[in-house]
Amino acid sequence: MSNHTRVTHFILVGFSDTPQLGLVVIPFFLLVYTFGLLGNISIIAAVVRDSRLHSPMYFFLKNLSFLDMCYTSATIPKAVVMSFTGSGLISYLECVAQLYIFITLSATECFLLTAMAYDRYLAILRPLLYGTIMSHKCRVELVVTAWVSGAIYSAFHTFNTFSLPYCGPNVVEHFFCDIPAVMRLSCTDYHLNEEVGFAVSSCIVMSAFALTVLSYVGIVSTVVRIPSVDGRWKAFSTCSSHLTTVVLFYGTGSFVYLRPASRYSPTQGRLASIFYSVLTPSLNPVVYCLRNKDMKFALQKLYCRKKY
Repeated sequence: MSNHTRVTHFILVGFSDTPQLGLVVIPFFLLVYTFGLLGNISIIAAVVRDSRLHSPMYFFLKNLSFLDMCYTSATIPKAVVMSFTGSGLISYLECVAQLYIFITLSATECFLLTAMAYDRYLAILRPLLYGTIMSHKCRVELVVTAWVSGAIYSAFHTFNTFSLPYCGPNVVEHFFCDIPAVMRLSCTDYHLNEEVGFAVSSCIVMSAFALTVLSYVGIVSTVVRIPSVDGRWKAFSTCSSHLTTVVLFYGTGSFVYLRPASRYSPTQGRLASIFYSVLTPSLNPVVYCLRNKDMKFALQKLYCRKKY
């Protein structure tokens, strides 16, 4: 790979092509990033401290919160510093590392959301066997599998992207090193790599999405058979937060990655990336706490100790 690489660094454009606009949006991204960081830390602390939350659902939520903290931290701090200093310079190896870490975290979140859907499926369809099947060992295995699968998936895409030679333009029209924005800078025809990457992404990510959908088909078919309205609402309310996260994650992520790099639009790409890499992970604490009385109570205990 090094024999064909002539570019030693890339230049990230940042949040906007206009430097003045980039400075205006910095406070917004700092606010969202800080809000998400504090929210996810609060969820982790609440789950660890409150014994009532030591259940499989909250075990996965704790891991999702940790993942979301890493997810936003992989891109936002670098982008904010870059906007402050006015220098978007990033070395070739730093760009490789950033893309690998970001894809690892996004793929891991995809697989973790599938595991969480399976958890809800078991809780509603097999309530009597739920505790036995979803043991601590099973939970740990699912989380480890998600991380390992994400790392392998990312290794393939990182190699597929940077095995191309980069010897000409080095301006990445994005606020971080992402596959479509980097790949289109290659000085050779990248369409074969693009098609291979698209095929692998479609098979793996769509398989994970299909498993999530199948889990919800089973959940819905069970919930509608519950005779009481209150019973149906209570059963579905345990899944509503996860379903909202799934829709936000896949909806915005597919807009960027399920389209050719040749059709990549810098403005649309950055806007979609803001949603799935910044807003969605930062809003997950709000989504999971709004309708969850146990989590609300645990957070109140965490921050209002004297009262409780």
